Amino acid sequence: MTESHPPSEDGSWHHEIGTPSFPAAPSRYHLYIGTFCPYAHRADLARSLKGLQPFLPTSIVKPYPKEPGGWRFPSTSSEHPGSTPDHIHHSTFLSELYFKSFQEYKGKYTVPMLWDKESKQVVNNESQDIMRMLNNCFNDLLPRDNIKQRELDLYPPDLQPQIDELSSWMSPDLTMSVYKAGFAPTPSAYASAAKTVFLALERFETHLSQHNKYIYLLSPDRITEIDLKLYTTLIRFNPAYHPQFTFSNDEELGNMRDRAPRVNRWLKHLYWKVEGARETTDFRAIAESFCGERVGIKGPEEYLEPWTEEDEMWRVKRARE
Repeated sequence: MTESHPPSEDGSWHHEIGTPSFPAAPSRYHLYIGTFCPYAHRADLARSLKGLQPFLPTSIVKPYPKEPGGWRFPSTSSEHPGSTPDHIHHSTFLSELYFKSFQEYKGKYTVPMLWDKESKQVVNNESQDIMRMLNNCFNDLLPRDNIKQRELDLYPPDLQPQIDELSSWMSPDLTMSVYKAGFAPTPSAYASAAKTVFLALERFETHLSQHNKYIYLLSPDRITEIDLKLYTTLIRFNPAYHPQFTFSNDEELGNMRDRAPRVNRWLKHLYWKVEGARETTDFRAIAESFCGERVGIKGPEEYLEPWTEEDEMWRVKRARE
């Protein structure tokens, strides 16, 4: 029987699939996500890119409301499009699973969360850990003829220093500063955080201008972990961050399309041309997580420009170079 593992002091589990306690096995694990959450989106996108759907099913919490019990599951599959009941435990709240794993749990009830059905406990609830596990822990279970997904490496050794360097400032300056701006207690705090966000965008814009043959952030032909991290943040700008955090009303800061056109095209390319990105992006859930049921059903073109003939010519040219 697998030993029970309590969380660390910060309420996190950091165990790994592929260890003696948690061996890789088909259908042993279950991934809990919310499609509204950028961190859960990272894990779900890695799962999709690696083709792990047959080995790692998901349950999806609703984007609202976040009640005292935490994120809630719909009671039926039809109750809320894009969300699902808890397929394993039939729980009402995500928090119930945290207490199943550790009765004295006092941390936050977060997604993504990786659950071990055999030992009935949380394996990991840290998005970067999960993303890196999914990068290689199930490779031996993938079909031998599925060379593309078996060889896909989102954290390749030769690019790890660059990935780590970009991540070191992207997380505080962009991913976290978006929320600092949105929930800023004063106008000056908002201005400071918003400026940090758009300076980070400009850094990525400069990076892509210096590597104008790249389709992805660090390569002309290889998608990596840093693409997933940036994509899952920026794809939320138009449906959520701009309207709710008032970025779109800030004339000095402008918008991403005008201020960072290379970044905007990079984002469009991932959404429209990389299989798995569009399929894991739920604009309705993203918007509803901020606005609740007030959000109507809108198509992706409401939030992201279509891929044009000019864009395709750019993509083909880069692929040939």
